[in-house]
Amino acid sequence: MSDTREPKQFVVSDRNLALELVRVTEAAALASSHWTGRGKKNDADGAAVEAMRIAFDTVAIDGTVVIGEGEMDEAPMLYIGEKVGAGGPAMDIAVDPLEGTNLCAKDMPNAITVVALAEKGNFLHAPDVYMDKIVVGPNLPDGVVDLEASIENNLRNLARAKNKPIEDIVLCTLDRERHEELITKTREAGARVRLLSDGDVAAAIAACMDNSQVDIYAGSGGAPEGVLAAAAVRCVEGQMQGRLLFEDDTQRERAQKMNPGKDPDRKLGLHDMAAGSVLFSATGVTSGTLLRGIRRLPTHAVTHSLVMRSKSGTVRFIEGHHNFSTKTWTPQ
Repeated sequence: MSDTREPKQFVVSDRNLALELVRVTEAAALASSHWTGRGKKNDADGAAVEAMRIAFDTVAIDGTVVIGEGEMDEAPMLYIGEKVGAGGPAMDIAVDPLEGTNLCAKDMPNAITVVALAEKGNFLHAPDVYMDKIVVGPNLPDGVVDLEASIENNLRNLARAKNKPIEDIVLCTLDRERHEELITKTREAGARVRLLSDGDVAAAIAACMDNSQVDIYAGSGGAPEGVLAAAAVRCVEGQMQGRLLFEDDTQRERAQKMNPGKDPDRKLGLHDMAAGSVLFSATGVTSGTLLRGIRRLPTHAVTHSLVMRSKSGTVRFIEGHHNFSTKTWTPQ
């Protein structure tokens, strides 16, 4: 009789990769933390990118960056299409080496470093445009919120599903002029609004965490960040929908070329953005709703990271202590 069980080698590799990813986000966070509060967001971002790229060379994958720092002529490292890794299974990579460059530069909450992995072909190839997004957490009825429904209906349905007054529902969104109507209607419905200056990946994840005091994330932000958020939401079995927003036909045509045969204007479900087996890791640079920031001490630094796997649904928070006298990002 043939054995149809999944090979043990893949299971072990998958688990090891999840923990290897933490080292990648830790490297980027430690490098960028040198610039925290110094008002130099480009230097902070550059340090994170370089450290993350070096750290990837130690990870046992044959990786291709599909969500990264831009096109090859726009970014020297972690550009779309760049090959990374030390060799292994073919994986697609989505990265934001420093989400919240302004937050880091100003020492404000919620700057994080982010990486997600999926089996080849399972991430939406998202151009650098806006995406309309809505996210809620796990253990809720399917379709409890919908991108095409009014925010008032979504809030009422969510309050009913959570068995709590609408006055206790907290919606998180970016503090932008384009969200004025969303904010006004949310408050008119009786719910509360938590405004962010930057960093919607962390906010989307927070909507899925019981201890975050965020019930729903909504509004428009970067499409690449939407894919990273979708990877995290997959791991915790939350719900998310999105739709790409285009300023002109050139952007729409680019999205069409990146995803042949797909309607670029379609409503995207969670599995349209991040399918298959997904791994996710984030490390805090500055303390926020999701993660504590880097603590730099005379002899070492302390990191706080989150790592998740969609296959098992396991969520781990990891505290790392890094000795300055021995720590290196050079591959050994």
